[in-house]
Amino acid sequence: MARIAILGATGYTALELLRILAMHPHAKVVAATTRQDSRPLISAIHPSLTGLYDLRCENLTPEEVGKGCDIAFCCLPHTASMEAVPQLLDAGCRVVDLSADYRLSDPGVYEQWYEHVHTDPTRLTTAVYGLPEIYESRIPGATLVANPGCYTSTSILALAPLLATDLIEPSGIIIDAKSGISGAGRTPKMSNLFSECNESVTAYSIGKHRHTPEIEQVLSDVGRSTVQVAFNPHLMPMDRGIFCSIYPRLRKASSQNELLNVFRSFYAGKPFVRVVDHMPATRDVSHTNFCDITVRFNRDQLVVFAAIDNLIKGASGVAVQNMNLMLGLDQRTGMLPC
Repeated sequence: MARIAILGATGYTALELLRILAMHPHAKVVAATTRQDSRPLISAIHPSLTGLYDLRCENLTPEEVGKGCDIAFCCLPHTASMEAVPQLLDAGCRVVDLSADYRLSDPGVYEQWYEHVHTDPTRLTTAVYGLPEIYESRIPGATLVANPGCYTSTSILALAPLLATDLIEPSGIIIDAKSGISGAGRTPKMSNLFSECNESVTAYSIGKHRHTPEIEQVLSDVGRSTVQVAFNPHLMPMDRGIFCSIYPRLRKASSQNELLNVFRSFYAGKPFVRVVDHMPATRDVSHTNFCDITVRFNRDQLVVFAAIDNLIKGASGVAVQNMNLMLGLDQRTGMLPC
């Protein structure tokens, strides 16, 4: 039984991790951390977990956590993970980091987009990007897995088959993306109040969203050439979900069925990607670890549509996929019907 710790256990991604891991046959959560000194019960922070855990959140150091567990999930804010991860690894613990601190391989790019100097730059080139549909072979032996972002997972999965087969141009790709409010986290913010978000849709961070370089880095690796995207995120008045409409430029004429077959071939044996004939919808993937993808033509313009649950396939679900691979398990272990 693998001993699991969750650092930063009060947020939405930690809640989803705890929910999934409560039923996992080969993993047991033995530690959960918070900066509070009152040692609250997990069920006091997340009432939906009542009866599932008799565990208190404690203000433990990363070194203390690392000595008592096998794998730690870091659900800490950006810039905080890079302080904790080295201590966890030095204590002999393997890490799945859900922040953005180890996703970008170039510390200069990280500093440019996150406006913070990376304090652990040597690990950026050794961390494995944790998207199993692309990097499954690298994850089992990894000591540090950088869990992908929610927008990035959706965008990468929707474009990877087309770039890997050289069917689309690597530039001029437009990603029109929409997210539920939980994607902004649990920390209260004026822009995320119900009265601010309800009955309203707005775009934000146009041209400067931090997931842009992450999308471009992975897709450039997949396509073996420099990829550039125009990433346009929108906030939707719903709790959870990501929906992307993506507009790439085809290199040669192809039919809808031909392109769907390309996707089906690329994702054969990948249990959490569903290439569908119908139009994906966030309700169909809500509370699951599935990514639903299809393609359509609008006149001569190819459009790829993809949907995920931002808290599960976009965060905690894929984190458990990564953990399973690190433990030598089938990546579906403890996940279905998620």
